Amino acid sequence: MWIPYENIDPVVLNAPTRKGISTFGAVCAADGRFTYMISPTFNAMTFQVFIKQLLRRRRRNRKMVIILDNARWHHAKLIKPWLHKHRHLIKLFFLPPYSPHLNPMERVWKLTRYLCTHNQYFDSIFVLSQQIQQQFEKWNKRNYELFRLCAII
Repeated sequence: MWIPYENIDPVVLNAPTRKGISTFGAVCAADGRFTYMISPTFNAMTFQVFIKQLLRRRRRNRKMVIILDNARWHHAKLIKPWLHKHRHLIKLFFLPPYSPHLNPMERVWKLTRYLCTHNQYFDSIFVLSQQIQQQFEKWNKRNYELFRLCAII
């Protein structure tokens, strides 16, 4: 049955969703290993949990340097005492504001979207999450593709 355009509720006609998945990620510059954490939200507490996860994967007797953008949870007052306490293990290096082209992780996010979400329909956010998690698990071990993609010259 054909319904004239004037009689269609615009919400029904075009109801885009803005649901997404919050993901922290890091690539080891030495071998391309990818570490990730899917989180319900981005905030200082979830960022601190992710940093702790990264520290568990660091090489012994090596200080970990993490390149970050200037998201507000990276600078949160809540994590400053913890970072100060662990300063012998970790160093945060902040990129200049508004410079995503300098952030190697942006290349990983772009590749993830290309491989997992482009030209695909997902019935639910859960199905999308599973698709992305499967890709991340492939990158969880030594990975030449991510090593090349995130190479720091």
